[in-house]
Formats: sequence, C-alpha cells, structure tokens
Amino acid sequence: MSSIGFGGILYGFSSAGNDGWSAANVYLTIIVGAISLFIFIIRQNKQKEPMLNFGVFQFPMFTLSTIITMVVNMAMFSGMLLIPIYVQNIRGIAPFDAGLMMLPGALVMAAMSPLTGKLFDKFGGKILALTGLSIMTISTFFFSRLGMDTGAIHIMVLHTIRMFGMSMVMMPVSTNGLNQLPPRFYPHGTAMNNTLNQVSGAIGTALLITIMSNKANAVGEDLAKTTLRENGGGELSQEAMIQIGLQSTLDGINFAFFVSTFISVIALILVFFMKR
Repeated sequence: MSSIGFGGILYGFSSAGNDGWSAANVYLTIIVGAISLFIFIIRQNKQKEPMLNFGVFQFPMFTLSTIITMVVNMAMFSGMLLIPIYVQNIRGIAPFDAGLMMLPGALVMAAMSPLTGKLFDKFGGKILALTGLSIMTISTFFFSRLGMDTGAIHIMVLHTIRMFGMSMVMMPVSTNGLNQLPPRFYPHGTAMNNTLNQVSGAIGTALLITIMSNKANAVGEDLAKTTLRENGGGELSQEAMIQIGLQSTLDGINFAFFVSTFISVIALILVFFMKR
C-alpha cells in the first residue's frame, strides 16, 4: 500500500509535465495514490508493531518540524535540478563543469554540520531556522531573475549562499522536533522523517519541473506566434526556433524558482510557531 500510495502520487506529479494536469493518467494515479496512502495509514495505526508509527504526529513540535523539513526539501532538491538545466542548456557549460559549480555548496553544508550542532545547543532551532530560511528565501528569489548571460561565478556564489542557509535549517528543525518525542518513539520519528523527506524531495522536484515545463511551453507558443506575426507569416528559421527554445526554457526556470521562493516563505512562516 505504501508503494502504491507514494509511487502513485509521485508518478502523477511527474507525468503532469508532459501530459498536463487534466490527463487521466495524471489525476487518476494521484487519486489512487492518495486513497492507498490513506488505507496504509489506517492499517498502520491498527497494528501492534507498525512499519511506520504515525502516532509520532500527536506531538505538535514534531509534526511542525516534519512539515517544515518537507517544504525545505521540496525547494532544495528542485534547485539542485533546475540549476544544472540552466547552466547546461542555456549557458552551454559542460556537465562536468556544471557539477564543479555545485560542489562549493555541498562542501559548505558538510562544513557547517558540526558548527550548526554547537549553535543549536546554544541558541535552539528557531533562531537558526529563521536565519537560514531568510537566507534561503532571498537567494532563491535571486535565482528567479537569471538571464541569458548570467555569469558562472555569480551562479556558484548564489548557490553556495543558498546551501549555507539550508545547512542552518534541516538539522536544527529536525532535532527540535525529535526532542519532544518520548524515547520509545525515537526510532519511529527518525524513520518517519527519513521517509517523508525523500518523498517530499521527489514530489517537489517533479512538481517544480512540471511548472517549469508548462511555463516554457506556454511562453514558447506565444513567442512563436509573435515572431510569425512580425515576419508576416511563413515558417520560422532554425535560428529563430533555437532562440525561442532558449528563451522559453529560461522563463520556465525563472518561474519555477519564483514558485520555489513562495514555498520557502511558507516554511519561514511556519518557523515562527516553533518552540524550543
């Protein structure tokens, strides 16, 4: 039931980019997935030794921390996919070099892990999360303003700043939520966090890539009609089609990052309700 539930929802979101939200294979798989997930939750609550113990959600701070980390994961994983698409397809940078551009952000997250733990012990998770999400929201907004000639150094620095903000959110928020659980719920809380973080990251990636694709298709159609009208009809040249494709992809990426900014704002608002 969990495979059908999580898999159906993920497949529905992933297919929407190509087939549209009105396609039967999109909304039917999402509906089947949601029903299966509901049955799975009911069944787990009735078992003496459940695979996933949903009783952890009776603790409000754990529930809140789980929602925040899910929202942050949606924004984080989508950014990890949108940036390489922009760098390789729009800027024409080789995949290996694109990977190197992402490396400083990963190194910053790794280096911040022990430091964030010490800051958490001293200040608690709320202050760290507010600071990190503010940095993440602002940097994500700047990613929604990419141009055809945005420099590689600019992208690398902005991505590193974004990952620095995320490093101050994930561990402190998760730990703050787990701290409210009784010891017998520790393994269940960790398992629930791991499961929902993976699922939310996958769904967030599929959702924002779908948003990017739909926006790019709409912009491409409008640009093609405008170009044809300006040229007095006829057929588009190969050069014009390439330019339209690049511009529509760029607009789609910018719009996806703009939506991701609002997702980050939702997480930022939820942090205000955290208690140590």
